[in-house]
Amino acid sequence: MGAPDPGVGRRAFVAGAGAALLTGAVTPADARAAGGEGPAAAADGPTAVVEGPLPDFHPALRAELTFPLAWGKSPIRDFRAWRRAARAKVEELLVVGSQDRTPYAPEFTDRRRQDGYTSELVTLALTRHERVRAALLTPDGPGPFPAVLLLHDHGAKFDIGKEKLVRPWYDDTRLASAQGWAQRYFSGRFVGDELARRGYVVLCADALGWGDRGPLAYDQQQALASNFFNLGSSLAGLMAREDARAAGFLAGLDRVDRGRVAAVGFSMGAFRAWQAAALNDDLAAAAAVCWMTGLKEMMVPGNNTLRGQSSYHLLHPGLPRFLDFPDVASIAAPRPMLFFDGGLDPLFPADGVLTAHEKLRAVWRSRHAEERLHLKSWPDLGHVFVDRMQDEVFDWLDCVL
Repeated sequence: MGAPDPGVGRRAFVAGAGAALLTGAVTPADARAAGGEGPAAAADGPTAVVEGPLPDFHPALRAELTFPLAWGKSPIRDFRAWRRAARAKVEELLVVGSQDRTPYAPEFTDRRRQDGYTSELVTLALTRHERVRAALLTPDGPGPFPAVLLLHDHGAKFDIGKEKLVRPWYDDTRLASAQGWAQRYFSGRFVGDELARRGYVVLCADALGWGDRGPLAYDQQQALASNFFNLGSSLAGLMAREDARAAGFLAGLDRVDRGRVAAVGFSMGAFRAWQAAALNDDLAAAAAVCWMTGLKEMMVPGNNTLRGQSSYHLLHPGLPRFLDFPDVASIAAPRPMLFFDGGLDPLFPADGVLTAHEKLRAVWRSRHAEERLHLKSWPDLGHVFVDRMQDEVFDWLDCVL
């Protein structure tokens, strides 16, 4: 079996030398030797420029983050009006222009019968700039079927994207890498294939930099993101737009029951899942595994997000002046939402998870819909989406869809 056409998707990948990663602190002496101490030093005496990669005055900046547009803090008291205002603010700060109405113009190839479902590749226009190849799985039977927009993780592994979740029947060269990833994080399962066997249409595409649209090198991420900013756009905003558009495409397929479409993701894919649900009402539900926290609780020395690089895929400039992560996810309320976290997950401190869950619970409770919100911590698990977690997500999808 041949590999996918390398021309599809690669045109949008901005290559170039990677940005250097700042890891060291600058001492007061270094700062003075460089030509001055700045306002903080003038007010409070000599101070280091950075604490690790954080500015010394980061506690003051964190204190200024009050998330005034959050439901309950916003002066808007009508929930539907609040949803419109909050979504409009997120849309504004995606920094990728207006919503894209480009026809999808899908082309279907590489169709193959599998055990209980049919797999095929579909190439479609998620934006006006590029056509993207995705895996599409359809259960046996007459349909229409419920459907899942499946969103892959980051993992600093770029040679595979959709192949992390769907077995690559179309490319033997990626199979070993995909199987290794599935074994490491998913108990050896391909989550998309499992869902298709359970009766769900599944769509899974590569984000920019992964699989057909890469591979991106780890230390190129900041350079790629800064080039987007220089072009008046945003790497994270592009991913958000593409995911929302993919949800619309999936919901519009004749084989899909438009009212029964969910987003499911792990790690960065979880972030993408609740974000897509906030931006697109075509998604009736979302399941997010191992990505939900309060921003302030995450922005602490030593946290992975402070390293730069990978964080740019999730960073919308200016949004924290208005909304926290759970506030954005709450735009999807009162639709059914599932959030799992691993109690041993080093990426998301327990206080951040607790803060986020409390905010989410308050919003769904205010809508008299707390039973539609499924929050769970797995105390013996880390940053994984293993079989018992998958089984619970699958059962939950069967129930809410």
